[in-house]
Amino acid sequence: MPHFLNTTDTDFEARFVELLSMKREDSPDVDHIVAGIIDDVRKRGDAAVLELTSKFDRLDLTAETLRFTNDEIKQYCAQVSPEDRSALELAATRIRDYHLRQIPEDKMWTDMDGATLGWRWTPVAAAGLYVPGGIATYPSSVLMNAIPAKVAGVKRLAITVPTPNGDVNPLVLMAAKIAGVDEIYRIGGAQAIAALAYGTETIPPVDKITGPGNAFVAAAKRRVFGKVGIDMIAGPSEILVIADKNNDPDWIAVDLLSQAEHDESAQSILITTDADFGKAVTKAIETRLETLERRVVAGKSWADFGAVIVAKDLDEAAQLSDRFAPEHLELCVDDPDALSLQINHAGAIFLGAYTPEAIGDYVGGPNHVLPTARSARFSSGLSVLDFMKRTTLAKMTPSALEAIGPAAERLAKSESLQAHGLAVRVRLDRLNGAPDE
Repeated sequence: MPHFLNTTDTDFEARFVELLSMKREDSPDVDHIVAGIIDDVRKRGDAAVLELTSKFDRLDLTAETLRFTNDEIKQYCAQVSPEDRSALELAATRIRDYHLRQIPEDKMWTDMDGATLGWRWTPVAAAGLYVPGGIATYPSSVLMNAIPAKVAGVKRLAITVPTPNGDVNPLVLMAAKIAGVDEIYRIGGAQAIAALAYGTETIPPVDKITGPGNAFVAAAKRRVFGKVGIDMIAGPSEILVIADKNNDPDWIAVDLLSQAEHDESAQSILITTDADFGKAVTKAIETRLETLERRVVAGKSWADFGAVIVAKDLDEAAQLSDRFAPEHLELCVDDPDALSLQINHAGAIFLGAYTPEAIGDYVGGPNHVLPTARSARFSSGLSVLDFMKRTTLAKMTPSALEAIGPAAERLAKSESLQAHGLAVRVRLDRLNGAPDE
């Protein structure tokens, strides 16, 4: 049974804190295994990747067949129905249009001392995208990761997608083609992350790695961080819905189940101001679970981690939501825009009863790669900026150096960094006509 809480209960705070601190991540101790895999790939390159792919994916490859050829991509894409292709193209267009607006501007100015300052944005040269394979294959994630990279100006974009037993999802390859991916490798697991980070004889290294994966992939991303950039360590999916009684309980039920069906460790939470409405939603969930294809997964998620919380008003509901800092937040209330102004911590907010979170997963436009496990308190969803870096610029004129140089020299001396101070002093002396030593 899901958790039922009411803010008027005397034990509410204790139960709420317990709910917040529930460990949902299925994180077996795989770090030592991943460390060995990464070390093996660093030392043996292609040979290690091929052996591990044979072992874990039951797929025997050669260095020549690690990468999908253009002809293979065309053949698989030909298997995609016109309707599916059209849906992917619509999603791609909306995602691209949204992310184009995120491109930052370069800036330069001259301050009152005559110094010219500014910054310049440039894309990373190469990025790698990990795409889950096997049971969970998500062409939508290809679009959400690859399109921002290409909008940012990344010249080389490679993806790795495991194909256990040689099974290929044509929709994933079609999404990669639509998004403008340059290279597609049929490998997965920690070995794919290691190959992207350190490179092999066949796979050139990248500068940044994004994309979700299992515990082995997450552990590998943690280990290669620093050698390359990463987007985030994603945890199980989560959704929080704030809904008043003026909603259809069945609508809210399927919204909650839309995340519960992802993973047994996913979390779906309803905060409502009406206890009877909360009960109606719970009943609607039970009815939907009778016919849902992934009812076993969704049912366990809802039973173990689901919750209905009754708040005294929407102000309190917003405060509780901020403590969760949910990945996805739906505001199904009469004035969602006003309520959204009270929200400080959420990966993505969906405004109004006609904006289900599922729209955001596919065709809304904003990115669906979002912070989980309360990390929305300090981080944001994937964006164009994740594939760019900012370089600062500074240019001193002689008068500008005379104006601010002495302060720099003094600070250098206070830190006992003599050469720092001398770097400024020799120039000031020249400007003041002192002879060179």
